[in-house]
Amino acid sequence: MAGLVIENVVPGSIAEEMEIEAGDRLLAVNGQPIRDILDYNYFSGDEQVLLEIGKPDGEVWDVEVERDEDEGLGLIFPAPRPLRCGNNCIFCFVHQLPPGLRRPLYVKDEDYRLSFLYGNYVTLANIRPADVRRIKEQRLSPLYISVHATEPSLRERMLGKSGIIPILDIIRELAEAGIGMHTQVVLCPGINDGLALEKTVGDLAALYPRVQSLAIVPVGLTRHRNELPGLEPVTERYAGEFVKEWQGRAQELAKELDAPFLFLADEFYIKGGVPFPPIDQYGDLPQLENGVGLIPLFLEEAEEVLAAAVPMNSIAATVVTGMSPLPFLAEFLGKLSEKTGIQLEAAAVPNRLFGETVTVTGLVAGRDIADALSGRNTGDVIIIPDVMLKEGEGVFLDDMTVEDLQAALKKEVVVVESTPWGIYSMLSERYGRK
Repeated sequence: MAGLVIENVVPGSIAEEMEIEAGDRLLAVNGQPIRDILDYNYFSGDEQVLLEIGKPDGEVWDVEVERDEDEGLGLIFPAPRPLRCGNNCIFCFVHQLPPGLRRPLYVKDEDYRLSFLYGNYVTLANIRPADVRRIKEQRLSPLYISVHATEPSLRERMLGKSGIIPILDIIRELAEAGIGMHTQVVLCPGINDGLALEKTVGDLAALYPRVQSLAIVPVGLTRHRNELPGLEPVTERYAGEFVKEWQGRAQELAKELDAPFLFLADEFYIKGGVPFPPIDQYGDLPQLENGVGLIPLFLEEAEEVLAAAVPMNSIAATVVTGMSPLPFLAEFLGKLSEKTGIQLEAAAVPNRLFGETVTVTGLVAGRDIADALSGRNTGDVIIIPDVMLKEGEGVFLDDMTVEDLQAALKKEVVVVESTPWGIYSMLSERYGRK
């Protein structure tokens, strides 16, 4: 029996009234076989639907449903099992992981369905004509595409895979069908920069507005690159010169297209010591999850928090961060301390797990935090940003839990949303004057 396993049924929903249960299978909707949640979403939008339900004992039910517009059926399905990546990218971060991390971190996925559902970046190197037809028919938009280079031979070199369909052919076909796309380039100095980058940016900008944005992010290199291709890091000098050249190009494109299009990752500005552009140059922040605009947004929210902050009960707290955001977080915490009376200190944790060239907050491991703060006066509470943890599970990259960290440091650890408002809201709730 094929179909899609029903993981749960919402209490009080139509599905529960129809005696559909967890463990049943949705075989078809209005006669259309269901392969995954995308099929379900696409075929179940009518107010009248016929569900074909397979029971665990092999019995098949035909369930007719009439509902009001926008009334859900109450069926909950598991996320699609991701298709594995067949690329061998010269910069692949998974290939640079040390042993002992959470098992899912070693899985390389390359699945256009997850790109649509969750914003995962995919290369589309494994895309089939049937997949392209489905994307167009079911309007799976927007997609998030890792381009890296539009010149075919260079892209094949970067992906470590030959005989793939030129990415511009796929993007143009999707654009003609009205599919929106966000794109990215992982910049490897001396490989896909210079004239190659000029071509890539020009090719993608020519397809605006279907190609809605392009982010350039620096290659991430860990200390675990044994027997991997030699790559040059993005140095402080390189980053500074790169921003000075390409920020101007981004502003020119924004004028030509009448909208922000080209974005440089925050890491370029931090590493190069170059001021960030104003927040309005980031549009609606389409590449935020890609590390683009996080610091400008943090600075804007910090001003809002400081304007609203009020005195609180006096305690001391340490806020943990990666190395990159330290100057911005420390300045905010200093001003927030003055407004609230709470003694706040930022603690930047060197990344020993991946190597100290990796400086972002989201890749800090629990053991590194424990080592960095051991023996240090951390005040009454240690504050951890939620980006360091697996969502909903409270586990760091190295499988250390928040409880493990508390035990190691013998200090209360509190997890907050990694924004100025997240920090302030927690402090206000716990230490605000009644």
